[in-house]
Amino acid sequence: MIVDSPIMLLSSFTPNLLEAGCDEAGRGCLAGPVVAGAVILPKNYSNPLLNDSKKLTAKNRNQLRLIIEKEALAYAVAFVDHTEIDSINILNASFLAMHRAVEQLNQTPELLLIDGNRFTPYLNINHECIIKGDGKYMAIAAASILAKTYRDAYMLALDAEYSGYGWSKNMGYPTKEHRNGIRKLGVTPYHRMSFRLLPEQIEIFE
Repeated sequence: MIVDSPIMLLSSFTPNLLEAGCDEAGRGCLAGPVVAGAVILPKNYSNPLLNDSKKLTAKNRNQLRLIIEKEALAYAVAFVDHTEIDSINILNASFLAMHRAVEQLNQTPELLLIDGNRFTPYLNINHECIIKGDGKYMAIAAASILAKTYRDAYMLALDAEYSGYGWSKNMGYPTKEHRNGIRKLGVTPYHRMSFRLLPEQIEIFE
């Protein structure tokens, strides 16, 4: 059963513009892609269950994913893989993932609500950067849930192929189990080689 969010998030930033919330998941991971969601919700949309994906259980996120996909006016999810991250850096990769998600929407938004304090403009669509926006606006929270659930499903599939790193639990984040797996087994084809995979100054890529 989903526990209600204690604070109802705001349904929109403006009264009339068609808004798309955008957020990403996996920015701080050592392996796998960064994934972004873009969601356009109906005006005056109300759902007391919506909240920042990080404040929800995996079960709740997966339940909300189905609700969002059913009730959103439009939604899209986009991936930027580890090789692209290594090529353009994680910040630019996060922006690129959001751009790709917006590009895939079947409606063109008039305003993008971006979680965070920085963004590279997309085409001629205005945007607003909102710090901790996934805990303030429903569309951003919905985007965060889609990004997180799609990425988690991807990492679960990779864990079946590359066991020993704990990806089914840490989803590629730098936990003790993940780093112990790197020490013991080395890196996989999905690790971000531009990241500092281990804290100590040793060469692990030979």
